[in-house]
Amino acid sequence: MPAELRFVYGMTALAALVGLLSVAGIYYQDNAQARTHAEAMTGGSVAAGKAAIGRYNCGACHRIPGIGAATGVAGPALNGIATRSFIAGMLPNNPANLQQWIEHPQHVLPGNAMPDQGVQPRDARDIAAYLYTLRR
Repeated sequence: MPAELRFVYGMTALAALVGLLSVAGIYYQDNAQARTHAEAMTGGSVAAGKAAIGRYNCGACHRIPGIGAATGVAGPALNGIATRSFIAGMLPNNPANLQQWIEHPQHVLPGNAMPDQGVQPRDARDIAAYLYTLRR
């Protein structure tokens, strides 16, 4: 193979690698910004919310991105919940309403399919923080 052709192939491979690293960097930065924003608006911890979702077994009913065991289909999939206008089809999607829904869904909308799980206020803030990172 001529040296010029090897050079072109090498530069093409290098450009592809740089592009891939740029996309990975943008993805990481977007995730970090989403985490920071979610924690600021809820007062919760994204990492603690992820753990609380597991403890309360939310994935038994919901499909939740980033939670391996969360493959339930009884409730709605929670991907993109951060960008939805409403929670449970009726509550404006804001941190206070999401936290109230997580803590007391039967008080908010009696008879709905989501059971009261005894979620504590701190856990509700943390779960809301995690959910607000789910923009897609």
